[in-house]
Amino acid sequence: MRRIGTALAAMMLAGGGLLAGTVPAVAAPTAVDCAVTWGSLGKTGDSVASRRLADVRTGQHECFDRLVFGAEGTAADPIGYTVRYVDVLHQDPSDVVVPIKGGAILEISLFSPRYDPETGEPYPPLPPVNVTGYRTFREFKFTGGSEGYTQAGLGVRARLPFRVFQTANHLVVDVAHTW
Repeated sequence: MRRIGTALAAMMLAGGGLLAGTVPAVAAPTAVDCAVTWGSLGKTGDSVASRRLADVRTGQHECFDRLVFGAEGTAADPIGYTVRYVDVLHQDPSDVVVPIKGGAILEISLFSPRYDPETGEPYPPLPPVNVTGYRTFREFKFTGGSEGYTQAGLGVRARLPFRVFQTANHLVVDVAHTW
């Protein structure tokens, strides 16, 4: 009987020591708040000078899919743009209908020529953009452009909220996964 009491006392002391000792804190996982207030109306940004596009890339985030246009020039020069939902994407300037996958279409018009204004020679094509497996994006296409503008279409799953902003030499278009 004495052995059981001694063993019980030892276990209580050991347990009390653990409780009294320093135990590393483990942070509880935090839920990401994907609530957005962006809306789905067209957005525009003005520019004084046109900026040549240098690249385009995409990314997936927990709450949205992201499209990023990189431009040459200084970060102080804003990149002019218009981004809006359209029922049908028409190629500028021919007005030919451009088919694009998705339940909704964002038309993106950038104040950025696709040719060298001094020589009239076209700039090298930008890399293709693959959005296979994205939660919201369905298809991205450069569709043309004229008179110093570049036009693109972004097919998305549905008419979802989006935002457009500039950081340094990048124009960013985020489309939320949900309302």
